[in-house]
Order: sequence, then C-alpha cells, then structure tokens
Amino acid sequence: MQLFGILFLLFFFAMNMYIGYNGWIWLNSKFMFTYKKTYFSVIGFLSVSFILGRILDLKILDTVGSYWMVVVGYSIVVLPIANIIYFALKKKGKFQIGIGVLVFFAFVFIYGSYNAWNTTVRNYEVHIDKQSEMKKLKVLLASDIHIGEKIGTHNLLQMVEIVKEQNPDIVLIAGDIINNEMEPYLTNKIGDIMKEIKGPLGVYAVPGNHDYYENKVDALETEIEKNGIHFLQDEVINVNELFYIVGRQDFTEKDRKHISELVADLDQSKPMIMIDHQPRELGAAEESGVDIIVSGHTHRGQLFPANFITNRLFENDWGYLQKEQLHSFTSSGLGLWGPELRIGSQSEVMVIDVTFK
Repeated sequence: MQLFGILFLLFFFAMNMYIGYNGWIWLNSKFMFTYKKTYFSVIGFLSVSFILGRILDLKILDTVGSYWMVVVGYSIVVLPIANIIYFALKKKGKFQIGIGVLVFFAFVFIYGSYNAWNTTVRNYEVHIDKQSEMKKLKVLLASDIHIGEKIGTHNLLQMVEIVKEQNPDIVLIAGDIINNEMEPYLTNKIGDIMKEIKGPLGVYAVPGNHDYYENKVDALETEIEKNGIHFLQDEVINVNELFYIVGRQDFTEKDRKHISELVADLDQSKPMIMIDHQPRELGAAEESGVDIIVSGHTHRGQLFPANFITNRLFENDWGYLQKEQLHSFTSSGLGLWGPELRIGSQSEVMVIDVTFK
C-alpha cells in the first residue's frame, strides 16, 4: 500500500510537469510568453495545493486543489490526444489545438457546475407483492447531502421545494448528511431547513460513512432528531402497522447487525423498506425478504469516467435494479464530495411510487 502511494505521487507530479510543459509551449509559441519562472511556480503551487489544503485545513487551498485534480485527471486523456493530433498534422495547428483543449475544460467546469447545483427529480414505479392497508405509497429518497464548508444550503433548499411539490407520503435520507464536521451544520442553521422536510408518515434517516468521521454521528443524531427526523442505527420502525422501515448503521461500523438479525422478528407478510447508505449487501437483503432497499454513497462516480469504477464495485451503483422480490434504488446524491462538479451524473432526488398487492 505504501509502495502504491509512492508510485501514485510520482505519477501525479509527472503529470503536473507534462501539463506545465504543454501549457508553456503553447503560451510561448503564440504569445511570446516570457515569464517562465512565474509560470512554473504557479504550476508547482497548483500541484501541491490539494495536499497543503488538507494539511493546513484551508478551504481555499482545498478548493483550488480539488479543481486542479480534475484538470490533471482529464489531462491524462486529453493532452496525449492533442499531442497525437499535433504531430499527425506535421506540427501545424498548435494554436487551434490549444484552444480546443481550453474549450474542453471550459465545458467541464461550466456544464459540471450546472449538474452539481441544479437538482433533478427521477421517477420510478414498483409493485410489491404483499398486502397493505395502503394501496399506494409515494417515497422520496435523498442521499449524500454533505453539509460542510463547501456545500451549504443551496441544494438542501432545492430539496425542500421538491418535497413540497411532490408531496410524498414518506421521506428517506440515505446517509452522509454532513461532510465530516458538525460545525457547518450548526453555523448555517441547517436544522431550521431540515424541519421543513416533512411527510405524513414521517422522515427517516441513517448515517453514512462521512457522518462517522471524527466521531460526530452521536452529535448528528441529537440534532437530526430535534428536527423531527427519525435517525435509525440498526433500528426498525413499524409505520402505523402498514410496513416496516429498517435503518442500518453504515458499513463503516464493523459491529453493525446483519440484515437477517434485524428482520428476524418481523412479520414477513408486511412490506419491508430498508435504508442502507452503501449498496453493498443486496444479496443478503433479498434473502432476508426485504422488498425495497434505498442507498446512496456512490455519487455515480460524480465525474465521468469514474462511474465505470463504481459500476464495477457495486451491483447497483446507480438507479434501479430488481433482484427477485427486492427492488434496489441507489441515488447519485444531492450534494458533493471534492470538486463542485458533476459530469455523467447530476444532483438528484428519487421519487418512487409503490403499489401493493
């Protein structure tokens, strides 16, 4: 693992040199740019900004570094293609190729920002082959709000408006409510906004991995429940004898109960809806008779092509999957982690219309 870290850093800094060299050649050839020391000092600063931001706990450096990581990531693909085109044209069109690269990154930052800050609603319909006194149930699912220094109230306020427009029977929040720290939640008075999220049959939330960092999960539970939201950690609630809500601790908690243990004493003839932040144990949920499982965590990779990685890691990394009687829903999330960009994914909530036998 240590060797992998060293190799990664060597590759990362080599990529920074490659990006810097390409930029210098382009600037110098077209604009006769002569401030070489200043230019490479800026590249050097950008290359260490993410690491310095984490070490010094400086938001501005962390933000700059996050965006620069995006530049480095896409440059791995874009710059070799640009170089190949340049040599294929017999070293002609250097300026136009450079402009093309800049246009590509402008697209990434503009379109990525739009996807990050504009929440969409995705609708689904499923049928559960169990009886309930309710013929229909409208579920609104949100996940990964990630309230923190970067993510304030913007997307959460959009969610409140969506809840009012959709008028769901029940609201489920599948973890990662905060982004490691409680202070931004308290400072921004997020509780006043969370109180506005309502459903006739209640609002239910579970912790995600980021809610556990720095041992904040108990403080979060106290605040969340002040806001009228049921915060479930390996707990089951029988909702008006209509169906069960099963809320799991996150996979981060190694001592969390197994699904079979959580549902062992439940009436299997009643519909069972489970909230589990990470979509990891669909097989166990299906074998235990769970009807619906809702999750988040993956962000659908957040930035293409990372969605190919999440797709390999999780059986249902995004969207809807049926597995025998089990209906699995994984949201790409409301908020963000890292750069405030989304390519190949969008800030979203899911609305699931459920019918019963």
